[in-house]
Amino acid sequence: MPSRPEDHPRPTLLADFILGSQDGIVNVLGILLGLVAATSDTRIILIAALAALAAESISMGAVAYTSTLARRHLYVSEVQRELAEMREVPELEREEVRVILRQWGYEGPEVEEMLARIEKKPKAMLDIMMAFELNLNEIAPEQARDTGLVVLGSTVVGSIIPVLPFFFLGHTLFTAAYISILLSGAMLFGIGWYEARQNLGSRWEGAGRMILIGLGAGFAGFLVGHFIGGS
Repeated sequence: MPSRPEDHPRPTLLADFILGSQDGIVNVLGILLGLVAATSDTRIILIAALAALAAESISMGAVAYTSTLARRHLYVSEVQRELAEMREVPELEREEVRVILRQWGYEGPEVEEMLARIEKKPKAMLDIMMAFELNLNEIAPEQARDTGLVVLGSTVVGSIIPVLPFFFLGHTLFTAAYISILLSGAMLFGIGWYEARQNLGSRWEGAGRMILIGLGAGFAGFLVGHFIGGS
């Protein structure tokens, strides 16, 4: 039986999930620890954390959407420009393809032979120019929407993790903060581990880097709350 192709997560989907979830954890954890150091009012802490969750999630989702949409518009405009050049200055476009082919190791008659084959397939020629001359990847029409939703959802999920202990242990703030740090660290470890697993990197290094970034931001928030809010 022929082997079935492996299912791989879309690289952009993985990057969007990591961006949103890490940002949610890091920002909300830093705010929470800063507030714990500055006040003992659980209500204020929860209101501020939930406000940060809402604002951060909407902001991250909107930025992801608009930035991806801008890249889509750039890609479409460059496609139109390349198509126009293929019609109006075909010899210039042929020479650009020759340069790419020589970079790939083709020489002499091989270059002209490959060029002739590529010219017979205008879409292949266009794709080569977009990817290897302009270094632009295709952005599908629905990608801006999908990216915005994934970043929005993963930011919400990431932001909820550090807040959870404060709903159940609000009367013992430092216990809630301690558990929040543990939960956030575990989540960051998992995100870093999964990212490294998908990208063939060092899993321990990826997980450790995530933890250092997240807990470092949390500690910075604690210091601000301690020295400014608690004074």
